[in-house]
Amino acid sequence: MEKTKKVGLALGGGAVLGAAHIGVLRAIEEFDIEVQYLSGTSIGALVAALFAFGKTWQEIQEQALTLKWLDISSISLTRYGLLSNRNLGELIIDQIGDKKIEDSTIPLAMIATDISNGTKVVLDKGSVADAVMASTCIPGLFIPVKQGKTLLVDGGIVENVPINTIRKMGAEYIIGVDLNAKNSYKKPKDIIDVMLNSFHFLMNQSTKYQTQNAELLIEPDLSSFNSSNPKQVKALIEKGYEEAMKTLEKYS
Repeated sequence: MEKTKKVGLALGGGAVLGAAHIGVLRAIEEFDIEVQYLSGTSIGALVAALFAFGKTWQEIQEQALTLKWLDISSISLTRYGLLSNRNLGELIIDQIGDKKIEDSTIPLAMIATDISNGTKVVLDKGSVADAVMASTCIPGLFIPVKQGKTLLVDGGIVENVPINTIRKMGAEYIIGVDLNAKNSYKKPKDIIDVMLNSFHFLMNQSTKYQTQNAELLIEPDLSSFNSSNPKQVKALIEKGYEEAMKTLEKYS
């Protein structure tokens, strides 16, 4: 590719598998690729937000290795969901402050879904913490995030790897990261696994269509991992790095 092209990085959803994004960021740094636009969906929104506000892959890795499930969720039974991910919003504020998306160092957009009508909502202004909460809000598991009169849930329903969104932001060469392309699903161990598997089955077909528009697509083989087990984080980071290095050899 021409080095003058503006590079956009689109990070997809995948629950705990999102730790692989950290390895991708490491590989991108080692290839000396300047990311000029960032977009993220679900766990990809969390990683993109931290990176867009200046956190290095090492700093994000340090946070990921100490993060526990209870750090990002709490029991909050309502008619809309089992858990609240308010703690995730607080984590964002703790890491980068109570920032606005439009103040990011790298232009940033995150994807959510209006659960009332199924439309895509591009979050590129307003609270970073609220946007990350909305984009990671797996329907049925987490309580939807209110934005005015709108109820927002996980953006994976509409655009799990936000390539079209980042193209509209101005990116000319898009690197997409699809965490689910080569994932294999295991027999569920609990209700969380049931919900995550069901959610990913529903979105995988549309994701395959959406990712065709990326100039370079990183599809790490995460078939040996479970999307809800946080004990795999270190191995996922390393796997993401190894697979990204192989794919980025095509970047020239």
